[in-house]
Amino acid sequence: MPDTAPASASTAAAALPPAAPIVLSAEISALRRDLLDARYVTEHVEELLGEVAAAALRREDPVPARRRLAASEDPAATLLDLFTLGAALPAARVAAALPTLGIQGAQRLGLLAPADAPDPADGPCVRALVDLAPYSAEDDAGSVDWWIASDLSELATGAPLSPEHVLGVGGASLTLARITPRSPVRRVLDLGCGGGIQALHASRHAEHVVATDLSERALAFAAFNAALNGIELELRHGSLLEPVAGESFDLVVSNPPFVITPRSADAEHGAWTYRDGGRAGDTLLGELLTQLPAHLAPGGSAVMLGNWEIGAGEDWDTHPRAWLAPAREAGVDAWVLQREQEDPAEYAATWARDGGITPRDARWGALVGAWLEDFASREVEAIGFGYVLLRRPDPAADGHGLLRTEQAPGTGSGPLAAHLAASLAALRSVSALTDEELAASRPVRAEDVVERRHLTPGQWDPLLIELVQGAGLARTVRADQALAATVGALDGTLTLGQVVAAVCALTDADEEQTRDRILPAVRELAITGMVAL
Repeated sequence: MPDTAPASASTAAAALPPAAPIVLSAEISALRRDLLDARYVTEHVEELLGEVAAAALRREDPVPARRRLAASEDPAATLLDLFTLGAALPAARVAAALPTLGIQGAQRLGLLAPADAPDPADGPCVRALVDLAPYSAEDDAGSVDWWIASDLSELATGAPLSPEHVLGVGGASLTLARITPRSPVRRVLDLGCGGGIQALHASRHAEHVVATDLSERALAFAAFNAALNGIELELRHGSLLEPVAGESFDLVVSNPPFVITPRSADAEHGAWTYRDGGRAGDTLLGELLTQLPAHLAPGGSAVMLGNWEIGAGEDWDTHPRAWLAPAREAGVDAWVLQREQEDPAEYAATWARDGGITPRDARWGALVGAWLEDFASREVEAIGFGYVLLRRPDPAADGHGLLRTEQAPGTGSGPLAAHLAASLAALRSVSALTDEELAASRPVRAEDVVERRHLTPGQWDPLLIELVQGAGLARTVRADQALAATVGALDGTLTLGQVVAAVCALTDADEEQTRDRILPAVRELAITGMVAL
């Protein structure tokens, strides 16, 4: 979040956001036409800004963008200045950028309001009540150019966010969209939909999308965004899984309000609806993961983001493992990926800034202090962030589901969603193979896997051998000479057992001992996509 000077604490705390935009069919159609005619799309906006200003705006620094747009008469520049940068602009200039909708039409939709004129010579001025930004993305169904309405950011208002703030498309939203599989399905649930971006993506590969949120304000934004982009969604109000009691889905996608927030009186400004689930610690995610398996149809999957606390002396995955015990009992497979970890002070600062509160704000000390006290009360030493993936096998699993936990901070090239979906499916299929079946298979080394050797200068024998994954999660696996030689020979011509035997014949190694080492390693490489069975 930018270090813009916030409004005073009392003003910011008392400020309420304007009403959410409303859906009026004729006005929505007029707005869509004007946005298209203005070329208010990501590609054109970035052309107007240029590389420097566009990059700065992505860092939430508006100054280069304001300087760049000041002299532009392009309608898209007007719309960006108005809706994203928060400028008060002459009504005549805005009317020229929205000729079909007009100022009055925009006011009926709840997009604009009168504003004080920065310069009396400008005449009547208007300001935006919401952020309306172009959004472009690429998925398995092709490219999209949408517009997403959300509450104005502190970049536009110069004030901390309201507790009822509805986010636009942020980093977490982009991450979740990137890791969600896009194979065609019948029913999708977007749980905690916010402004609806995940539901919009799901509409491209699902027959029916249900989107839920506890915030009626968020649902109003989701309804507006769906209407503006010509997409049908079923929106339901309620907490977590309550609105879909008794229903099952082929895909559940969720960026739940997982942020761990102190519940003390000193932290009254630390709770924002879009990120805080109203629970102490990380218990909300635990509740959700306990209940979610019952809502997965056979073959169905879930993709989520989450935080978990790591207590003193605990393994990083202690909490996720406990939460997912009921899923395992229900025969559901689960995979927890920790992508990063922060200490309590880092975490508190991250989320204080996310709400628009900086160290210069009078509330910074009390808010961060409340976070630290809250973590100390539970002896929390670190907080993990990552992904939780679930899959109900079809046909149903015989016995318990499988649970995999992994720390994977890297990301390689290529689509991550397809890689994660394939690995989750492989978790069951590969685990089901006996050692004899695995030895009889004909694995093929993935094309993106290379070998890296570390040697002392002038020596032939390596100190360290690593198998490196170029795609997926960019894993690095330590290997000995036998494993490296085996993986290098896996081209599908010979069975795994034949390759191991050949390696042992060349190195005079004991075949039984080598096989006992190689088979578990190749099984792991198959789950991670470094070897295909």
